[in-house]
Amino acid sequence: MSDTPRLHHGGATLLERARDLRTMIDRESAAAEAQGRLTGPVVDALHEAGVFGMWVPEPLGGAELSPKELLGVFEELTYADPSTGWAVMATTLANGTGGAYLGDEAVERIFKGPRMPLIAGQGTRPGVAVREDGGFRLSGRWSFASGMLHSQYAHSAAAIEGTGEIRIFVNPIEDVRILGNWDVLGLRATGSVDYAIDDLFVPESQTHDFTTDRPLRGGAIYRLGLLDQALICHSGWALGIGRRLLDELARHASSRAGRPGQIAGSDAFHTDFARAEAAFRAAAALIHQTWDDVESTLESGGTLSVRQETMVRLALNHITSTVAETGRFVYASGGTSALRDGLVQRLFRDVCAGAAHITSGPQVLAECGRELAGLAPGRTWTVFTLEDTRP
Repeated sequence: MSDTPRLHHGGATLLERARDLRTMIDRESAAAEAQGRLTGPVVDALHEAGVFGMWVPEPLGGAELSPKELLGVFEELTYADPSTGWAVMATTLANGTGGAYLGDEAVERIFKGPRMPLIAGQGTRPGVAVREDGGFRLSGRWSFASGMLHSQYAHSAAAIEGTGEIRIFVNPIEDVRILGNWDVLGLRATGSVDYAIDDLFVPESQTHDFTTDRPLRGGAIYRLGLLDQALICHSGWALGIGRRLLDELARHASSRAGRPGQIAGSDAFHTDFARAEAAFRAAAALIHQTWDDVESTLESGGTLSVRQETMVRLALNHITSTVAETGRFVYASGGTSALRDGLVQRLFRDVCAGAAHITSGPQVLAECGRELAGLAPGRTWTVFTLEDTRP
């Protein structure tokens, strides 16, 4: 168990470095979209800026940013390019939780190089693992492994045969069979391929309980557990793409001001834009308010209440649905400029893809409503559902 109960704050350095990379990431985004993965210059620049270590525990040389600091970096990178923000959030989450929860032998091997390792994979739709002396035999097929084409290690969930316990397994990328079927509507540059692992022995130290909130190294952020930390990722991504969508529409309208029949002269457009801006800002405010409350709890050494667990899920669900509606408004308002291949079209496709993620699904929203209405007494959150954990 970590002996650092307080929340670690890394400061604004990585946010400033991410902001400095905005122009370069934006410039490379079309090439990344075409090749189905981030470009080499972007990956190298993110390494050089230290971005891939932002979630890694401070004892391992990482920045160990706080939740609010992570939100800021993800927002900035996503604003530059939604696929970059998505690939970075997926790999840095796996880097951070791997560094916090894996055994000492695994961590010594994985985090020993001059560069931070990249770990990517899939923590849902688990494979199967059979316990064996000193570890497990792992097999399965996983989908949507964001960032895997840039990674050195795979992070995969699997159910233990006989017990049903879900564990995370981390193994070298050489042990993975990449299936290469990345043919999607949006977030094309994330390279979120499907992959398979066949009867692979994984030592115990390269695994951890999916539900653990007891870090072996690092501070209070890791007491959130893997799932709640994943909600930080998707919240920061929604902040970035929502802001970029509205800014691009404003630029589009301004560039056509003074021409007859353009939206710049339409009172109906002005009204709808004001409503879209207000809706996005309100949803963003709920994200910041909710994570401010979480940080206060972690700072005091506490654990999240059921209501706080509800609110981090609700805030994400709400901003995700808000930016999805923002995307539809921007696309409809963009006319033929949005219809043709280009930035607005890509942003629209990306927001449609991102909004489909399981973390913002309808089941989660229904469970949030049940808890908020006082209809789930004695229940606690288990991933995306409320369960009765009383003896």
